Amino acid sequence: MGEAVLRSAENAFASDLFKRLPRRYDTLAELLSLGQNHRWRHELVRRLAASRPQRILDVATGTAGVAIELARATDAQVVGVDISEPMLERGTQRVVEAGLSPRIELQPGRAEALSFANSEFDALSFTYLLRYVADPAATLRELARVLRPGGTVASLDFFVPPNPAWRLAWRFYTRGLLPLTGVALGGEAWWRVGRFLGPNIEQHYARWPLARVVAAWEEAGLVDVRYRLMSLGGGVVMWGNKA
Repeated sequence: MGEAVLRSAENAFASDLFKRLPRRYDTLAELLSLGQNHRWRHELVRRLAASRPQRILDVATGTAGVAIELARATDAQVVGVDISEPMLERGTQRVVEAGLSPRIELQPGRAEALSFANSEFDALSFTYLLRYVADPAATLRELARVLRPGGTVASLDFFVPPNPAWRLAWRFYTRGLLPLTGVALGGEAWWRVGRFLGPNIEQHYARWPLARVVAAWEEAGLVDVRYRLMSLGGGVVMWGNKA
């Protein structure tokens, strides 16, 4: 099992950032992403569902949006973990409303120290995770540990558009319109998210460009690692298999 360790500063920040968002999180996430969040999730789910998994771990499950889509797209049992208790509470409500309680189990947990045995799952997903952990490479090794050999991993996160013109438009939206729209629709908590998000994404990829992320996946024992840029580079879906 993963070594029990204290939450990192990145964990604590993420937990605090999301604690006031759950009630309207799913609606506002779609609105503020201009409807792209759903498209990106669908691509992630498609990559995992193709392997016909029977037991899936969804890390950073939040309000269980991906877990619910995975359960609908497969016959698998899905376990979702997240560090935010308020997000998990909302996720539990959504699972019940979807009629999927028999197939989805949500529980608190940290990606860096999972409370599962080696090779316990045959597929694993994670979303918007690596920007909120102290050591992305170590976190990937821990995620790979609980995946069986040959199992599939898929992830989703924001990205910075590589085209200069689209990158300029992205910066205008994330640094200007996003905070203003967030506060108008969701209040102070969404203003805080809007102000934080754009700079955080750019800072993360300055330290962890895609080539380094792919290398970290491979160093964790994952092979055939590929990725697809989504929505002109505003998002990235990555997938691979455990050797």
